[in-house]
Parts: sequence; structure tokens; C-alpha cells
Amino acid sequence: MQQIFATIVSFVAVAKTRAEQEKGATAVEYGLLVGLIAVAIIVTVGLLGTKLNTLFSSIKDALPGGAAPAAPAAG
Repeated sequence: MQQIFATIVSFVAVAKTRAEQEKGATAVEYGLLVGLIAVAIIVTVGLLGTKLNTLFSSIKDALPGGAAPAAPAAG
């Protein structure tokens, strides 16, 4: 009976250690994913930024009253 209890205790200890190691690895993996996603967004905005600005400007100009509103008078 004592041997079974010792086996169960050691199994729980190994499982606990393994779970803690998994959490650390998972956090690192999520950090890497967030970094890669950020780089992809920055590169995409850098490459498509001027094209999108041109596209939205042409859409704005095609709409009726497409001119920008005048600034409010001071005072």
C-alpha cells in the first residue's frame, strides 16, 4: 500500500513539473507569435499605406461633396 502511495505522489510531482514547464514554453511561443504578427502588420502597412491612402482619397473625391469641410471660424 505504501508503494502505491509513493508511486501516486511521484506521478503527481512529475505531472506538476511537466505542467509548469509547458506553461513557460507556451508563454514563449505566444510571445513569438505576437512579435511575428506585429512585424507582419508593420510591413503590410508600410507596403500598402500609400496605395490605401490614394484609394481612399479617390473614393472621397468621387463622392458628392467630396471636398474636406472648412475649418470652423475662430472666436
